[in-house]
Amino acid sequence: MPVEYRSGLGWDNHRTAAGRPLIIGGVTIEAEFGLDGHSDADILLHALTDAVLGAAALGDIGMHFPDTDPRWKGAASTRFLEHARELAEGLGFTLVNADCTVILERPKLKDYRVRIRESVAGILGLPLDRVNVKFKTSEKVGPVGEGRSAEAQAIIMLSRELPIA
Repeated sequence: MPVEYRSGLGWDNHRTAAGRPLIIGGVTIEAEFGLDGHSDADILLHALTDAVLGAAALGDIGMHFPDTDPRWKGAASTRFLEHARELAEGLGFTLVNADCTVILERPKLKDYRVRIRESVAGILGLPLDRVNVKFKTSEKVGPVGEGRSAEAQAIIMLSRELPIA
């Protein structure tokens, strides 16, 4: 049977904010600030959600979880990514792998790498060796480099078997 492959790209950014938890990939990071947003502002899970939705041609996170809807106020972003995965699987897609980059000047995230990968792999239903997470800084350039915001990028590969025509 022929196999169709699709890739999806996701990106997200949020301002830093005092008094909020810093959550990256579903993992709470020890920091003196968090990220501001309507939900828990998990930039990595937001980028992954957009990547899955994009690969399956299902729009973007804002279409499914608008920040004007009070139901999503303070919501855990794990719900968003689980929903996107379920929609893609409902169309016959299987997740193949995820490659992600988090851009944050501080704190350093290297000690959280395994926990973040395990969290993302669990949400996506993937083996750990199919989830990669990289951490970068902006070398003190721009809003991320100045510590005013953080960003994440993600690419997802989906596959599905196609019927023989």
